[in-house]
Amino acid sequence: MKFEIISQIAHVEIIAKGTGVDIRHRLNQEYGFANWRKLKGIAEIEYENGEIWLAEVHWYEAHTKGRKKEKDKRKVRRLG
Repeated sequence: MKFEIISQIAHVEIIAKGTGVDIRHRLNQEYGFANWRKLKGIAEIEYENGEIWLAEVHWYEAHTKGRKKEKDKRKVRRLG
């Protein structure tokens, strides 16, 4: 289900970087060559159906490329 991040992402951690990023070849093809990192953090997200959750979010990021392929991995608490 699609979602939108509606708060700041807190407790950001690097999961993988450089050659440790499992889909770096696909990211390079799709968004251009870069030093990709996989990160995770906690944020409030709103789903298409209007539900708001505090959830763990994972994404890929590179300098000048921004956040790509965001996905919710674990719902922590329902907020609304």
